[in-house]
Amino acid sequence: MSRPARLGVGVVSAGRVGAVMGAALARAGHAVVAASGVSRDSVRRAEDLLPGVPLLPPDEVVSKADLVLLALPDDALEGMVRGLAAAGTLRPGQIVVHTSGAYGVDVLQPAADHGALPLALHPVMTFTGRAEDLDRLVACSVGVTAQDGDEAAWNVGEALVVEMGSDPIRVPSSARPAYHTALAHASNHLITLVADAADLLRQSGVGNPERLLGPLLSAALDNSLRHGDRALTGPVARGDAGTVRKHLNVLRDNAPELLPSYREMARRTARRATDSGLLRGDLAPDVFQAIDEEHE
Repeated sequence: MSRPARLGVGVVSAGRVGAVMGAALARAGHAVVAASGVSRDSVRRAEDLLPGVPLLPPDEVVSKADLVLLALPDDALEGMVRGLAAAGTLRPGQIVVHTSGAYGVDVLQPAADHGALPLALHPVMTFTGRAEDLDRLVACSVGVTAQDGDEAAWNVGEALVVEMGSDPIRVPSSARPAYHTALAHASNHLITLVADAADLLRQSGVGNPERLLGPLLSAALDNSLRHGDRALTGPVARGDAGTVRKHLNVLRDNAPELLPSYREMARRTARRATDSGLLRGDLAPDVFQAIDEEHE
């Protein structure tokens, strides 16, 4: 994999993702020539992670850059690309990268029409916008998307990711919607699930729920990634319908807002446990009945 030449990088904008990825590219030997950012937080991040880099309007940032890093919210990306194209700031030979997980490279077509090389590089991690993110970036994967059939573009995207110390994973444009849905479902909903469990423990008088949940959830996540459905344990997978009913009664009395999500996750668990052979066929009907029955 050939290494991209030293590039002048322009960061639009210096949010949590942009400032960190700009700093990672600088650490890899590229030069961040300009960044955009007007909020107090963006200015502070630029001072911390991109010291000495001038803060300019987006069109001026792009005009100075060989590699344009568009680290913008999903809903702002398309309009920004169209605006930069209309302003005439994009030029042939530039590399234009966005960091959105939801989009492939089609959203960068106005840049491609001006002769730029479009790439999508999505780091699969959450960002705080602080220096420790640089170390986390080294340990994470990055979803790489280039135009179908343009092997040279795929290689450039992968080389940039490797330079930042991350692991490039090819994600075709057609797979981007499902890719982003899966990642959001896993990470965002996991946080909600853990917070709900901690709240229920705290409400029930159990102190320091994080201390209880940490080892349990770490082991569950590790086992799940290693063994898939075979890692399932608990009353649903064992066929303990009576325990499932007790859980539902507890939620009715103490946290009724959790009943719908508990029921739906229990149904999904029961289906996966049945399909994988963990939940015995003679016990499965009682488990599904316990999950679905209404309290009288």
